[in-house]
Amino acid sequence: MNLPKNKLVQAVLKSCLSNNIKHIIISPGSRNAPLIIGFGQIPFFEKHVIVDERSAAFVALGIAQQLQEPVALLCTSGSALLNYYPAIAEAFYSHIPLIILSADRPKKWIDQGDGQTIRQENVFANHSLFNANLREDLTNVHLIDQAIQTARDKKGAVHINIPFDEPLYETITVQNWNIKPSKEKEDSLLNEDPLAVDFLEPFAEKWNKAKRKMVLVGVNYPNELLQIQLNHLAKDPSVLILTETTSNVYNTNFINSIDQLITPFDGALFKELQPEILVTLGGMVVSKRIKQFLRKYKPKEHWHISPFDNPPNTYECLSQHFKLSSDLFFSQFFFLITNNTSSNYQNYFLTIKETRKAKHGEILSKTSFSDLKSYETVLANLPEKSQLQVANSSAIRYTQLFDLNENITVFCNRGTSGIDGSSSTAVGAAIVQEKPVILITGDISFFYDSNAFWNDSIKANFRIILMNNSGGGIFRYIPGPSSTEELETYFETKQQRNAKEFASMYNFDYYLASDLSELKPIFAAFYKPSNKPKLLEIQTPRELNDLILKDYFKKL
Repeated sequence: MNLPKNKLVQAVLKSCLSNNIKHIIISPGSRNAPLIIGFGQIPFFEKHVIVDERSAAFVALGIAQQLQEPVALLCTSGSALLNYYPAIAEAFYSHIPLIILSADRPKKWIDQGDGQTIRQENVFANHSLFNANLREDLTNVHLIDQAIQTARDKKGAVHINIPFDEPLYETITVQNWNIKPSKEKEDSLLNEDPLAVDFLEPFAEKWNKAKRKMVLVGVNYPNELLQIQLNHLAKDPSVLILTETTSNVYNTNFINSIDQLITPFDGALFKELQPEILVTLGGMVVSKRIKQFLRKYKPKEHWHISPFDNPPNTYECLSQHFKLSSDLFFSQFFFLITNNTSSNYQNYFLTIKETRKAKHGEILSKTSFSDLKSYETVLANLPEKSQLQVANSSAIRYTQLFDLNENITVFCNRGTSGIDGSSSTAVGAAIVQEKPVILITGDISFFYDSNAFWNDSIKANFRIILMNNSGGGIFRYIPGPSSTEELETYFETKQQRNAKEFASMYNFDYYLASDLSELKPIFAAFYKPSNKPKLLEIQTPRELNDLILKDYFKKL
């Protein structure tokens, strides 16, 4: 086998191979040529070439999001590396494992006027879990394995910076290259340390006495055991479970559209809803309304369940962090708690939920063509057992207003809540998914990340639904500038582009709808299996969307 002569390259290849790092996202360059050649020679690695480093990092994030395993990124020296940062920040807050392999110039040339040299060492320190700055003399190559293991165990991005001197393209025939990948380790309750029973007992005593317990589930990877545990928890009349679309748990006795429930509440109803104990699990929460409510009507106790360090004090009342998985926590806690049958907490708000749901249907039946009506129609026509990738800003907020089929999984980059990589993340997810992957996105997010489609890795099962309201529609809804000129020029960024030429350039089948009569008949053809990905553009009325959404909440 012909491999790069450079021993540092061989050490990186050995570590990636022995640690079972299968997917390598490569952005072309010269300084990283030794690693490109090396990975290319080893059939075990699945290589994906993405030219734009910002997009490449989010594609890697999408793959790692689905596999729950580290994915490696490889780039050349200089500013190429900095383009990874948005995805690294997202990985940090969403607990997604990434391994950054950056080629660098020899240390003696940094800040000496040499081309493509910047200060690469520890450049991601604020949002990376481990930084390994390798030395050309091989004295610290042990850090490679340490970095990879940190990414896998602690779930986040690690950075391995690798200096290369010229020549870059020398190879050598290597004998006995028989390193075998390690067996993949599955996450298991057996890998965690349980909490001591005498430690848990005081919390169980508080739980059993409380008549109002709220469980709030944020971003969560689909988890069958957690679903069973929450179903069991919902049998307690004193427990109200609130879920977001991204939580991937479903039950008719959960509150699955939080804003729909609480937007019309007044002070008296908020007092009724105020929990004695709040239990949170999962990642970031989208609903601004629930965050505002819990910050004002604080619970006596707020417990957060997470295996990660530094839990967020989102509601400014965190009293206990249980540092383990929710699976293990509930497996232990259930032995210590009993149902509080004297409480009417859950039933009271489920009754209101049903009232809201009926009102929701009544309002939507009379709603004219708009963003709101389009989301209702699109979400009602998603294919069974598909995966939904939702862009940030308006897209995820609209999606939260509707019930989805429980066999549809939902993902959104809520770690930093940015629009910059939603499309690329969805492309990455589709690479490793056999089921249809559908991206719902707004026009600003779509055009911002259009390089997501500049690669040969997009599969035919990929679908894009582009809600084009000719600008950043969310700025017409949230409190903002009073001047229409300011709104349209600096915030909404009004635009008249459509995606037809993009679809042609990237070889997507293209569909267009500008009213309901055009939209409804499209889905049969749009979701029909084909040998090409497809894009559906829905053009909605920019100046009416916010008025219709505000009217929706007013009528609730």
